[in-house]
Amino acid sequence: MMQMPIEVLVVDDSAFMRRMLTDILEQTGDIKVIGTARNGLEAIEFVKTKKPHVITLDVEMPSMDGLSCLKELQKISSIPVIMVSGLTKKGERATIEALEAGAIDFITKPEGLFEISGEEKKKEIIDKVKIAWKIGKRKYKVIQSEPDIPLEHIEYRGRRDSKPKMIIAIGTSTGGPRALQEVISHIPGDIPAALVIVQHMPPGFTRSLAERLNSISALTVKEGEHDDILRAGHAYIAPGDFHMELSKGSDDQLRLKLTKEPPVGAHRPSVNVMMNSLAQTGFPNVIGVIMTGMGNDGKEGVINIKKSNNGIIIAQDEESCVVYGMPKSAVGAGVVDEIVPLREIAGTLVKYTGVD
Repeated sequence: MMQMPIEVLVVDDSAFMRRMLTDILEQTGDIKVIGTARNGLEAIEFVKTKKPHVITLDVEMPSMDGLSCLKELQKISSIPVIMVSGLTKKGERATIEALEAGAIDFITKPEGLFEISGEEKKKEIIDKVKIAWKIGKRKYKVIQSEPDIPLEHIEYRGRRDSKPKMIIAIGTSTGGPRALQEVISHIPGDIPAALVIVQHMPPGFTRSLAERLNSISALTVKEGEHDDILRAGHAYIAPGDFHMELSKGSDDQLRLKLTKEPPVGAHRPSVNVMMNSLAQTGFPNVIGVIMTGMGNDGKEGVINIKKSNNGIIIAQDEESCVVYGMPKSAVGAGVVDEIVPLREIAGTLVKYTGVD
């Protein structure tokens, strides 16, 4: 029996992009574009009468932009949305906000005819629509709640900006920006730990993600730079298209090292690269955290952190994940100490830092 096609609404103010996205999606035979819209207002009217399985939503449009449209769509439907973003600063910022507001994922607009016709770009677009469809089938809902530990009452006996007593290494992918917002915004700024984070994301978007998280967090959140010295109360996000490693210098300080070494498991930055380098430093107090994402990036890394540092390993639970791939692979490796819902990760991290 032939499976019913995945029905998609394509929303973009460019007739060229609407045509290109339609052609790419329909070439598989199991995806059908059942409608197009030129702006957010048209998209909302369409959804009131028809129910596509997935929506691709342009970020920058006249009349009603993608972020505003997303928020309105969420009031009337639970259809999964993939943002389509141009490589502009405004577009990058709006995309991050859309992901935090509940968009499943995003794709960057192809630059020129060469990239549009490239098989890699076509595969990315098709794969992300299929993932969004699967997520929509299980009725995933964003959960927002307060952490179990009252962080506002926690006092740290140390000093912010000092040498960290602990390193928290976080790896995430699909659904990560929303998950990171939930975790980072609930960690106190004077925690005696430095956080290093790999989020699978292209260049530019990681910078916007860092800026966004910094604006809502007591931590100092920044995009990692080569030779940064790790400081307590700081979080460092690996820049898109760079591996971020950790190394220990002759002064016994942990530093970041950015490289353009080949992608690992199709990823640059790679969670495994970051975590493996941390394991090799021999730093004694390490927590490895694997959150929502497709694939198994981070599995090798948490195994090595457990072996080399006797570190604590935390995995996000299946119910609160957008995609239960990366955490599942870590759990399957047999090295995870705690499996916790997204809303409890921040409190669990605080617990392990030993603060009162």
